[in-house]
Amino acid sequence: MRRFAMDKLLDWKKKSNRKPLILMGARQVGKTWLMKEFGKTYYEKTAYISFYNNQRMQAVFDTDFDIKRIIMNLNIESGVTITPENTLIVLDEIQNAPKALESLKYFCEEALEYHVIAAGSLLGVALHEGISYPVGKVDLLDLYPFNFREFLCAMDEEGLESALETKDYNLIDNFADKYLFWLKNYYYTGGMPAVVDAFRLNKDYAEVRQIQSDIVRQYEGDFGKHIEAKVLPRIRMVWDSIPMQLAKENKKFFFGQIKKGARSSEFEIAIQWLLDCGLVYKVNRVNEPHMPLKAYKNMNAYKLFVLDVGLLGAMSELPAESILEGNDIFVEFKGALTEQYVLQQLISDTPYTPYYYGNEKATFEQDFLIQKAKSIVPIEVKAEQNIRSHSLKTYCEKFQPEEAVRFSTLKYKEQERMVNIPLYAVCNL
Repeated sequence: MRRFAMDKLLDWKKKSNRKPLILMGARQVGKTWLMKEFGKTYYEKTAYISFYNNQRMQAVFDTDFDIKRIIMNLNIESGVTITPENTLIVLDEIQNAPKALESLKYFCEEALEYHVIAAGSLLGVALHEGISYPVGKVDLLDLYPFNFREFLCAMDEEGLESALETKDYNLIDNFADKYLFWLKNYYYTGGMPAVVDAFRLNKDYAEVRQIQSDIVRQYEGDFGKHIEAKVLPRIRMVWDSIPMQLAKENKKFFFGQIKKGARSSEFEIAIQWLLDCGLVYKVNRVNEPHMPLKAYKNMNAYKLFVLDVGLLGAMSELPAESILEGNDIFVEFKGALTEQYVLQQLISDTPYTPYYYGNEKATFEQDFLIQKAKSIVPIEVKAEQNIRSHSLKTYCEKFQPEEAVRFSTLKYKEQERMVNIPLYAVCNL
């Protein structure tokens, strides 16, 4: 199955100033498969090393950082004769070998002729816990669940995906029914690789839900393995509350929804752990929609989303019948799936960092804001056919943006300074 990150890895391979690369991402988003497939496709050989339950290889890096000695050990362990330029060295589950992570600094400074990729499913947690990190000595690449365009390719709908790339809405909107059909399915399946692959082969919604539920349980199982016992209940409480938080009209994360009288200080560590694992996304509110948005970020006001729209549906026990009943899936629990979907596409398939705007009195809220060139663009997400928007109108009257965007199930349409983009074309923002 095609992953767009493969193109980014190829760009990395061709860079004259290439450094060792760290592939970041949550468990089960396909990091190991991507690294192996990249090696198989673009290199003569791949030397794959996993540090999971591999004390022998962990010990190799505990001795010193002599690259020649390390390469000799990697040769023997992988069964591959490593040659510079022609061999991809893959160091997987590197969070289990802190010294191996530190060694990337020495590969950068002394042996750039070797092509090295490292990854780890809990690497973010390990880094946050104080493991030495080779700052400035590595390249980084984030891997997410399949976005909608990747999903189309997996469903053998490359024509629909290619049409989106043209941004020709006369062409795109001619196939609106097909896009909406696959979009509804994507809302249900989401983009976890195991789920996408199973759905590609069998089109079985019950199987999809079973795999998703298994993934959620495995994530929850990780909670107890890698954190202090006193923090565990708080992580579970935050994780379990996210579907309920997103089902509110105002989707700002309220600690009082977790338990009565709860304060943010009680749950800071729990939320940071989920962020470090890649299991949740945080979208901060900005106090003022001015350039640069990052300077106006409110650290204490934010929305939390899970990493995948399909997993959100599984956590919410959304029935498969919602796929078959018109466009109901777009408006399930106050459009939470739609906002989750848009957020995922913004993160994985556009160059923008999303924020949102809301005033202190909570009289109106703008779903997302992005900084595009030299302007701030408000984004409204409309799940239902009725696209009248008090919030977007109020925002535009108050701040007079040069451009405003609405994502909805309707076709592409330009209206003065506002443009309606179909939900299936978020990538064209």
